[in-house]
Amino acid sequence: MDLIFKSAIMGVVEGITEFLPISSTGHLIIVDQFLKFEKPFADMFEIVIQLGAILSVIVYFHRRLNPLVHDGAKRKETMELWKKTIAGVVPALLIGGILGKKISEHLFNPFVVSIALIVGGVLLIVIESMHKKEKILSVVEITYGFAIAVGFIQCLAMVPGTSRSAATIIGAMLLGANRSTAAEFSFFLAIPTMIAASAYSLMKHASGMSVPEMEALAVGFVVSFLVAWAVIAAFMSYIRKKDFKPFGYYRIVLGIIVLIMCLK
Repeated sequence: MDLIFKSAIMGVVEGITEFLPISSTGHLIIVDQFLKFEKPFADMFEIVIQLGAILSVIVYFHRRLNPLVHDGAKRKETMELWKKTIAGVVPALLIGGILGKKISEHLFNPFVVSIALIVGGVLLIVIESMHKKEKILSVVEITYGFAIAVGFIQCLAMVPGTSRSAATIIGAMLLGANRSTAAEFSFFLAIPTMIAASAYSLMKHASGMSVPEMEALAVGFVVSFLVAWAVIAAFMSYIRKKDFKPFGYYRIVLGIIVLIMCLK
């Protein structure tokens, strides 16, 4: 199969799954079983095309995230949101730096993905069935303690199949955020997290890339950006009216299918 075509497929998968609580990494690992990207390019590709999805967050929430379009109290509010977001990334940088290599070596396989998908699905359903007291109704109300706590919970997503968005959304909801605030902060937290991961991967592998690989990476990046932009808009509209249970059921079904594939 042509490398560009493979990259486009992976870009679509990444764009759809990055911000939904269904695990983009898990889906990319599964799809790669069929597309057969060659390592080490595959490892870098799966991380860097996430940067395309992250760019869609910046574009979609550009007024909320850009302090230069505001003045006075609103600008200060936006700067505070960025500081809290950066604070929330620190746990992932520390724990990822210590355990990242071991996790990559031992946990990146379909069996781990299947178990993580199922467990995460069950948690989504259970949490949505609980009667939670919603104390944080806007990202403006988020504290530094809240941001750091969600940052530690985000580290669970280092296990492939867990889903960074699922971990942060579930964590934020358990800490008292309503559904839309949890999703929004999950999006914001993804920006510095994935920029750091992508920059590290590029520095590590970029010098050894061929021209066809660079072209494939560019295609995956652009496709991921466009698809993710559309998905964010649809997702934000969805969660204002409905809960995350369908995503939980989807994770369980997908996890069982992957588990069956592993056992054959």
